[in-house]
Amino acid sequence: MDTPAVDARMVAMLPCADIDRTAEFWTALGLAVTYRQARPNPYLALGRGGIALHYYGLDALDPDANHGTCGVVVDDTEPLHRLFAQGLAAKYGRIPLSGLPRITRPRRRANNAGLSGFSVVDPDGNWIRVSRRPATADEAPRAVDDRVDWVSGGGGPLARAMENAVVMADSHGVESQAHRLLAGALARHPDAPVPERAAAWGYLAELSARLGDAPAAERALGAVVALSLHDGLTDDELDAVAGVLRELDDLGLQAPRSDTSPRPERHT
Repeated sequence: MDTPAVDARMVAMLPCADIDRTAEFWTALGLAVTYRQARPNPYLALGRGGIALHYYGLDALDPDANHGTCGVVVDDTEPLHRLFAQGLAAKYGRIPLSGLPRITRPRRRANNAGLSGFSVVDPDGNWIRVSRRPATADEAPRAVDDRVDWVSGGGGPLARAMENAVVMADSHGVESQAHRLLAGALARHPDAPVPERAAAWGYLAELSARLGDAPAAERALGAVVALSLHDGLTDDELDAVAGVLRELDDLGLQAPRSDTSPRPERHT
């Protein structure tokens, strides 16, 4: 333990066009300003708990060309996602899924040892990537033959296509490719298990919304509702469909309600 870095703390420093706008954004999401400097060079520090997020001013910043990123590791991604999502909804009247800023949902990622993660993309195009801390050494991400070790959650071809789509869209930000891949997989595997189909249609609805295609999002959401109306679903299948509908509802994607199209409920 007697090393030069034993008491070190590493801090992310990201570019922004306006430190005051950045401060307003992050304080709405629950962080606090710990330092602000306007001259000679704009600089801003924010924090909450173990999070230390610093920004420097850059007048010529192009958010669409910005590659700024940093990581946040937590024991459980859900509470921090809830905090950020509630702040975004309060500030913008909705949870932004596309454009700048935006947020993704916590999902397990096969390219991150199967650990749950989500991202906040700030108004300047910086990606703040939140990941669950490995509970054991065996859970930690590792490289095999200089390549990331892909940790699949199992399942059939549709489930594996879903894993690929999540990596494309949530890790790399290429929603259009993820949408094409997942739509094709759904067409090829219409008889996949109900939980896999519900998850895939639900994610397709979200991807469609992120791409600004409201009719496609409505069709995909309708497919999830249609699954809930199938006869003979088990309790586990009903729970899986209901869970997807709740997630979509949280994102503001709601299916038209009618007396003949109830939300799925668990059998008693």
